[in-house]
Amino acid sequence: MLLEIKNIKKTFGKEQVLKDITFSAEGGTCVGILGGNGCGKSTLLSILAGVLKPDGGSMILDGHDLFGTAEWHRHNVGYVPQGTPLLEELSAKDNLRLWYSDRKMKEELDGGVLAMLGIGEFLKVPVRRMSGGMKKRLSIGCAMSTLPPVLLMDEPCAALDLGCKGNILSYVETYKKRGGLVILTSHDEMELSTCDRWLLIKDGFISEYMYDGNIDNLVKSL
Repeated sequence: MLLEIKNIKKTFGKEQVLKDITFSAEGGTCVGILGGNGCGKSTLLSILAGVLKPDGGSMILDGHDLFGTAEWHRHNVGYVPQGTPLLEELSAKDNLRLWYSDRKMKEELDGGVLAMLGIGEFLKVPVRRMSGGMKKRLSIGCAMSTLPPVLLMDEPCAALDLGCKGNILSYVETYKKRGGLVILTSHDEMELSTCDRWLLIKDGFISEYMYDGNIDNLVKSL
């Protein structure tokens, strides 16, 4: 599987946040998107997720332009935003019903993605009573309803404790081993160590970055 991002551009008012974002990535890998605050990391993920429309560019998965067909895009790209895209008054199970048929939910809870995420442990819990880790795992479960080959994650472990981070990153590793492609934004050392490649957005452009495990060196590069 090959994902090709070509010449993505985005302007807000008079500010051109993304000038020319071009890179490619293969299945079975995790790519970390780095950059300072306001550089356009979340904007890029929102565009790749189909939430924002770019001013130019293409997103090609195995020869198919995902920007050209909304249905094709929905089935091939999962998105976990920074916030919680869940209905607070509903339980985990009822939130999942917005994305899964009852039959498919049972299959995934018995031995699929929802089982790997441990969502069966809190199916009846309302979102408003969940911990941050539960909400994040449920958000990932909803994003994976079509079993997409591409998973976008915007700071997936932000504000979570070490145990929750470990659970989520363990799922990322499993997803990679099954051939999935993960693209995430992060400044978290645990998340960055999960990545196979790192890309740095600066002044509207993107380039390869050699992360050496030293977060201080990364901060100096932003």
